[in-house]
Amino acid sequence: MSLDLATDVEQTKESSSRHCAHFGFRFVTPLALGSTLNPINSTMISTALVAIARDYHASVAQTGWLIAGLYLTSAIAQPTMGRLADLFGPRRVYLFSLCVVTLAGIAGAIASSLGMLIAVRVLLGIGTSGAYPSAMRIFRTQADRIGADPPRVAMGFMSFAGTATTAIGPVLGGVLTGYFGWHSIFTVNLPLSLLTILLVLLWVPKDEQPAGNFVLLLEELDLIGIALFAAFLFSLMLFLMNLNHPTWLVLAVAAVFGVALVIHSLRRKQPFIDVRMLVRNRPLTVTYLRIGAILLIVYCILYGFAQWLEAGAGFSSSKAGLVTLPMSLLAVMASLAGARTKGIRTPFIVSTAAALIGCLCLFLINHETPVWMIAAAVMLFGLPTGLASTATQAAVYIQAPVDEIGTASGLQRTATYIGAITSTSLLGLMYGQHATDHGLHRLAIVMGVLSAVLLVGTIVDRTLPRGHIG
Repeated sequence: MSLDLATDVEQTKESSSRHCAHFGFRFVTPLALGSTLNPINSTMISTALVAIARDYHASVAQTGWLIAGLYLTSAIAQPTMGRLADLFGPRRVYLFSLCVVTLAGIAGAIASSLGMLIAVRVLLGIGTSGAYPSAMRIFRTQADRIGADPPRVAMGFMSFAGTATTAIGPVLGGVLTGYFGWHSIFTVNLPLSLLTILLVLLWVPKDEQPAGNFVLLLEELDLIGIALFAAFLFSLMLFLMNLNHPTWLVLAVAAVFGVALVIHSLRRKQPFIDVRMLVRNRPLTVTYLRIGAILLIVYCILYGFAQWLEAGAGFSSSKAGLVTLPMSLLAVMASLAGARTKGIRTPFIVSTAAALIGCLCLFLINHETPVWMIAAAVMLFGLPTGLASTATQAAVYIQAPVDEIGTASGLQRTATYIGAITSTSLLGLMYGQHATDHGLHRLAIVMGVLSAVLLVGTIVDRTLPRGHIG
């Protein structure tokens, strides 16, 4: 009996060892590297915007298109690339996406106008959007191949890599801009993408299924829905980016595209934006609205605070990045804590409360405030940066129907991108031509009111579980 038990234990250990080996360092590393490309490109530019605006004599609203261009593209490309990975094979789509990032890195190094830079950011949006859904599909394929779910540590490492790079992006962008010029925040994509391509070719298993064809692509993709959603977002952005002189006709056009999108989605069995799910699942819709609003605040800080540090307080790009370092470190620690906690309500309450206190602190500083107090004032925003996305992912997992979890996850990403896009228009309205103390204080008031609404709304939200999950 004891011999049989010992044999079973040894077999279990061997099985567990083989299981982990299938999701080991070689398998996870190229997937984790790819998952960092979108967040790092999203945030590196925050400490380079003032330098770019200075070189091209652009306003805050004009440079805001560098932010909005990437997120507008990502909101459309992320779910589309996920579907392409299903049709043509995730490894193929992953490699194609990395090649687009490489091309964007080259184009960014030689860009000679703001328009060209915006086009480069659109390319980055396309390329970096293919990495995450392709990586998730590769994980699923590997799990199906060996008949076991991937270890939580493997999936957690990829998620942490994305969150951590979001946090350190402003610091890295500031250092690169300060020492090598702002072009370097684009050229850094070259070594990153080429290294990832090499590791994917060496360590990621080849796609088992043959690539799909163009006819299948046309049948499976909701091209009309994608076009209507793109037209709606673009026309809405045109209106939001010019709130100082609003063009109401553009808003009317956006409304027409929005209504057309809803009508089309209700008629299609598998639409690009599943309106039926949003209508019948109120808890999930509230979760989307919450994460969109929280990330609106987070990205106002990531982009707006860095601009104020340089244009309003007179810091260099590299020093501005270092001032945000405490916030970045707290965000990394918060993301680790968020990955370990089983609660949902508490992380949301902590995130919104920290944002509210942070807004009060921002209102009390100006360009004459000592640097350590400035760093301390913005530090609390690291909590929503690190906690909110993890809590939202858990909320979506329990609120979405099992057979619609993929669609629900895609809509979660879309909500976060819309929050980021809206932050650019708010910054343009609050700052005007350049960031000042007065502009920062106005921004703090708006964000503070929104934080207070979110905090109260989260406390009274009965759709969130009060205990632990899992």
